[in-house]
Amino acid sequence: MTLKIYSVILETIVMLRVEMEAIGRKDRDLENQLRRAAASIALNVSEGSCSQGRNVRARFHTALGSAQETLACVEVAVALGYITALRPEIAQRMGHIIGTLRKLVR
Repeated sequence: MTLKIYSVILETIVMLRVEMEAIGRKDRDLENQLRRAAASIALNVSEGSCSQGRNVRARFHTALGSAQETLACVEVAVALGYITALRPEIAQRMGHIIGTLRKLVR
């Protein structure tokens, strides 16, 4: 079973590539952390959608943490002046992803 949010996550990762590249020109470590965190959202949601029992909640909880980390990486990049702002469309999508994952871990 693939959740609808999975495609939203993948589309958001595609949108984040612009930020990843801009951040990478200033801070390779932060770019790598952002890439790993964003990938972790998708990977854990995919794994959770095929898991059973308590593993389902654990995978979605990990995905939620990775979503928060992804957002934090971009916010730190803004604070450090690597990028000018979090694009509103990405902020909206991240809010949707985080909200959905919060519902799934309840």
